[in-house]
Amino acid sequence: MSDAYQQSVIEQAEAYAEKVIRPQAGQFDRQESLPREIIDGLASRGLLGAPLPVQYGGLGLDPLFYGKLTEIIGKACCSTRSLLTVHTSLVGETLAKLGTPAQRERFLPDLVKGSRIACFALSEPKVGTDATSVKTRFEKQGDVYVLNGRKKWISFAGIADLYLVIAADGDTVSAFLVERTAPGLSVKPMSGLLGNRAAHLAEVFFDNVEVPAENVLGRMGTGFSFVANTALFYGRYSIAWAGVAIGQAALEEMVGYACEREQFGQKIGEFQLVKGMIADAVTQIHAARALCERSGRLRMAGDDDAVMEVNMAKYFCSKMALQVAANAVQVFGGNGCWNEYPVERLFRESKILEVIEGTSQVQQVMIANHGMRRYRRHKVV
Repeated sequence: MSDAYQQSVIEQAEAYAEKVIRPQAGQFDRQESLPREIIDGLASRGLLGAPLPVQYGGLGLDPLFYGKLTEIIGKACCSTRSLLTVHTSLVGETLAKLGTPAQRERFLPDLVKGSRIACFALSEPKVGTDATSVKTRFEKQGDVYVLNGRKKWISFAGIADLYLVIAADGDTVSAFLVERTAPGLSVKPMSGLLGNRAAHLAEVFFDNVEVPAENVLGRMGTGFSFVANTALFYGRYSIAWAGVAIGQAALEEMVGYACEREQFGQKIGEFQLVKGMIADAVTQIHAARALCERSGRLRMAGDDDAVMEVNMAKYFCSKMALQVAANAVQVFGGNGCWNEYPVERLFRESKILEVIEGTSQVQQVMIANHGMRRYRRHKVV
């Protein structure tokens, strides 16, 4: 796919995001709902299938351009960007990579068109970071697998038509594609969340839900080691760019306000300490974007280092977003604590990034272990 074509996709997406999505982001947050017309607007422009293969209706964007798209949508609305992270990255890209030809033919065209919405059902009431300890169970009964259990904190589960479910049978963890119409599957919407309020989060209950064998994703027993880890790789890449998006949005709000707000007879942007916060934000955002771009280039090259680089990008970008958003609130003062101004929402949303797709603390451990292996100097004898 030519760069010119991919750039045209980005430009059209930016126009849509700025004209339609961004002005309504606060309303989506207050209503705790992403309207269907926004989902349809993304789908009609091919954005729900942006990185997916052209043969299934996708746009075939490479990881760098898809990252830029994620930033553009994320600047406009975090919950709308979350749909790309969950539906397109966690499920769509994973299915494109690991699905059988029949699974790809059956599900991917509908995911691209938005006629099916997909979600990633891994987390449970007592299982988050320790994803190998899932309590949702599956049992082979004749020609089907029967699922029982409960998932929680699942973005877009409230409106999803397809659930990528991680379940276990003893020590065997496997992945299943479960359709909403399956008898025994029920959903309970969740409200009152810190962020991602419009992302239709819900609990999902499985009561003797039968899943046909052809809906097993990947080989049996590779649900965590292969399928979930693949999905989380795609998800973390998306979240890294989401951090850049929040940081950039907060910076733009901060600068705009600093150029207008007056105190002590001058614009607050003239005060040295406010300039310090702006300078830090600019530097941190540029560094974060560079990390994301490096990760994207490694992905395109098929480099094994891409996995750890994505972890580092997710860790750095999520922490950066929180710091920049906090400083934006500080520049806004009392107005920054009021939902009539976007920085209040951006601050809440930024904290979510440190929790989802692997907490910052888990990322630290993985990055530290990587550093201990790679950067230990061996003594010269």
